[in-house]
Amino acid sequence: FSAAITVTEQPVSASVPAGFSFTLRCRAQGRTALHYQWFCQHQSVCCRIPGATKQDLPITAQQTQLYTCRINDLYKNAVFTDWVKVEVHQCVARGLPPQLWQGEPVIVLNPSEQRVEVGKPLQLQCAAMGVPAPSYQWYRNGNLLEHQNRKKLWIAHAKVSDSGTYLCCASNSHGEHWTNAVDIHIGEQSQPMAAGLQLCLLVFLLATGKIALLVGNNHYQHHPNLMAPVTDVFELSLLLEQLGFQVVSLLD
Repeated sequence: FSAAITVTEQPVSASVPAGFSFTLRCRAQGRTALHYQWFCQHQSVCCRIPGATKQDLPITAQQTQLYTCRINDLYKNAVFTDWVKVEVHQCVARGLPPQLWQGEPVIVLNPSEQRVEVGKPLQLQCAAMGVPAPSYQWYRNGNLLEHQNRKKLWIAHAKVSDSGTYLCCASNSHGEHWTNAVDIHIGEQSQPMAAGLQLCLLVFLLATGKIALLVGNNHYQHHPNLMAPVTDVFELSLLLEQLGFQVVSLLD
């Protein structure tokens, strides 16, 4: 026993620039004449689209929304198509999409190079326009990354082995387009920088002379205490005075 109404063509999601015009469409078969009604949902509010009672729904994209179509027959049987998302990009670079665009993927956001500490989260993001909406696949050093098939790549606890060159492929039925490749560096937390014997030396060049400020610090959060910060400051003071600096020294 066949269903009273069968959807033979589902609408498809799209990712387009603001102001772009295109058509959502669905097709169905039934035992009687069929009637169509399109609905949209924005920010959890679903509403009927007035006058949208045909198989095709012309759209001029203004904001990201979800769409579905209800199809019913004369016997009050009804089915709904799949919900589809029309993602609208409000700001895209000049010249995008190109003239005579046929819906092939166009990258509008590339990932950026990052330096991440070991154990911290790593997140990369890209975005592409396309009709149908593109699917995504991330790669590291040319190797496909399983389960990383969304616009955002997410690694909760980055490891040194996660370092490498990343890029993403956006594809749909019209073709594919790749993002720029970016280098990701995963490493240990950097230690305090040493100047002399773990002293911070700030030198100010003034119009009337040269002044050096020496700061001796013996309370580090991520480094062992110094053996003799007072002696270190004294020795550096003598050296700087010989070079013509007026020296001011501070100890914590």
